[in-house]
Amino acid sequence: MLSRLGAPLWRAVLAVLLVCGVGLLPWLSHTDPALTVLKARSADRDATPAVLADVRAQLGLEAGPLRLLGQWLAGLTRGDAGRSWISGADVLPGVLDALGASMLLMAAALTVALVTAAGVCARTLYLGARRRLEGRPGGGSGSAVLAALPEFLTASVLATVVGVQWGWLPALGWYGPQWTVLPALALGLPAGAVLGRLLDDQLPAAFAEPWAVAAAARGLSGRSVARKAVRRCAPGLLPNLGLFVVGLTGGSVAVEQIFDIPGLGRTTLQAAIAQDLPVLQAGTLALVALAALTTVGARLGARLLIGPALRDGALHTLHRPSPPVRRILPFAYGLLLTVVISLGLPRDPFALDTAARLRPPSTAHPFGTDALGRDVLARVAYGALGTLLLALAISAIALTAGVLLGLAPRLSGPLVDTVNAVPPVLAALLVAAVRGSGPMTPVLAVAVVAWAPLAAHTSALLEQERATLHLTATRALGAGPGYLLRSELLPAVLPPVARHALLRLPGIALALASLGFLGLGAQPPSPEWGLLLAENQPYAERAPWAVLAPAAVLALLGALAVTAAGGTRRPRPRRPRTADPLGGQQPSRKTESAGAG
Repeated sequence: MLSRLGAPLWRAVLAVLLVCGVGLLPWLSHTDPALTVLKARSADRDATPAVLADVRAQLGLEAGPLRLLGQWLAGLTRGDAGRSWISGADVLPGVLDALGASMLLMAAALTVALVTAAGVCARTLYLGARRRLEGRPGGGSGSAVLAALPEFLTASVLATVVGVQWGWLPALGWYGPQWTVLPALALGLPAGAVLGRLLDDQLPAAFAEPWAVAAAARGLSGRSVARKAVRRCAPGLLPNLGLFVVGLTGGSVAVEQIFDIPGLGRTTLQAAIAQDLPVLQAGTLALVALAALTTVGARLGARLLIGPALRDGALHTLHRPSPPVRRILPFAYGLLLTVVISLGLPRDPFALDTAARLRPPSTAHPFGTDALGRDVLARVAYGALGTLLLALAISAIALTAGVLLGLAPRLSGPLVDTVNAVPPVLAALLVAAVRGSGPMTPVLAVAVVAWAPLAAHTSALLEQERATLHLTATRALGAGPGYLLRSELLPAVLPPVARHALLRLPGIALALASLGFLGLGAQPPSPEWGLLLAENQPYAERAPWAVLAPAAVLALLGALAVTAAGGTRRPRPRRPRTADPLGGQQPSRKTESAGAG
């Protein structure tokens, strides 16, 4: 394990490796940077050998990638990020302007996310403050629908309906605060739903702790108790909140594209496509620096909230055995999803019928037809098979990697920050550069970044769990690290992290779909969900069913994931006495549970 002094060095090494990998992007992709830059500058100009040689001389490409990278890094020490290969302008002012636009959008989206999270937790806070919670979270399936809303689809609907048809708010451009409302809603609603579910998962145990019981007995107002319960749960969520901040800044490429926002994510994507290396490197470095600052702020916030309790081992566990939950909702959602897929599989998703273009739902076509007369139900069903299987596989890999890396926070912490600073779109471009584009490109790109939130969650929960009273007592009895990890820490941490992984299952499907929407995944005529949304979006006004059908199935997947996550609870102990790590008998947890609430 790295020492405390080695963690900043490890973080710096990872940042340098990422920037170097980005700097080698044109050479990794085996393309001619001079040709790409020429086409970006002037698409009509002929790429003659003389013209390409002139471009290479202007950019200094003959020196090779390593020399160019060294010159760029040397310029950073003087505050010079170089000049754009496309426009010739200084890179630093443009990147700072893009970062400012993204930060303003992030602040607005974060406000929407926090309000949404408060709405998701409102019922739990109300019941918990009045001592009527009975151990069950109050969030319902509505939060699942919000979490499963595709950002690019929500942005398209808001821009078309609210911005253009109704004219309530501006839909395109970036000229002031009012231009942030619609994109902030598109970004903040799904993020707030996920954040609210994570908080809602911990609140019942916080309301059952002795301080909450004592506060209610002393006559403290319910609002005050609820506020303190949120404060008690916040440290375990701050690392994920930091990940949301970075994701809302660099990962909002599709939303920035739709609303024509000159943000950092869009700027970085355009630089990557045009192979404008100075801009791409500066944008990536800005995202890495933002991730590092956000992580430091999240850790300081956690220390300020419960620092003394962490030091003294005086916490109570927030991951106690929970009562059984009703299984009817996940069964109903799963059955409905199965019925939709089963009805669509016997149909042909590739059959063209130009005479039946954009037909509304009917008996022959329950979900209507698309712009080429293809059956939407068949395409949704066939797309579901690939999308769901890939999302499940990526979720399983992310859960395993997140838990394993979360057990070593000093090693994984800087790695999480660096990986989270890479938007999935940029990761897809890097993967495509190494192995070429294709249907597996978005899979690898999403898998590379999907484990980071789970690792951060695991590390935060382990830090709090190690400071609990029962763990301190078990350690005092002579239990070793292996016993504590196997019998105490993992049983307490795995259920909430597994629920978190299930909550992110729709998000992984959305990430795969968004990459397909941006043209970085499967190509036509594949029925992949991202392609379905991208192909049918231009016809959303004339034929809304062609867009709403795949979006509704995504929402159904989100509802299934959230309700199934509610059933992933820590099991209740079945025996009143358990084996002592020293060979004797330990008291049961009944006393501990009673003390915790």
